[in-house]
Amino acid sequence: MTATISPKLRSRPAARSDDLMVWILAWSELVAFAALMMGFVIASWFQPEVFAAGKARLHHDIALANTVVLLVSGWFAALAARSVDLRRQRQALFVSAVGGALFVALKLYEYQVEGASLLAEDSFSQLYVLITGFHLVHVLFGSLVLALMARFPSLENIHLVTTLWHVIDIVWLVMFPVVYLL
Repeated sequence: MTATISPKLRSRPAARSDDLMVWILAWSELVAFAALMMGFVIASWFQPEVFAAGKARLHHDIALANTVVLLVSGWFAALAARSVDLRRQRQALFVSAVGGALFVALKLYEYQVEGASLLAEDSFSQLYVLITGFHLVHVLFGSLVLALMARFPSLENIHLVTTLWHVIDIVWLVMFPVVYLL
């Protein structure tokens, strides 16, 4: 006879063996995005007129909406990570994944609205597409993994995925003011 533990009674492991790998991955992502953002800032110092004109073309309202979407999605990811109720974890992960998908849809809409100006050969447009596109790929992948975790949850994987989802949030929270506002 095997003993089973009710999903509501599961306890968190005291120490996770995958914590080191999570933090190595998180910090490597932060370093990669930091390098891209530093390149963006340095290029803007050398070409202030080009960057001012590029930022003026952007749709700040869409970017602000995307910021709110990611923050809400991150909040639901945090709820999933903290919950010990399997049903609530799955719901929170699903809502978080939907938030990521909404972010992707809004970003693709923003790219469509920007249209030909994104294809300009100026350094602002090239760096904008590189940085936001790289982030977009991370959000898309993260959303798919969140949806997968909603379908097949496990405590260790939820910890891993939600931690990395928060890293994606942090990157956007730095990227938004640097790319759109400053």
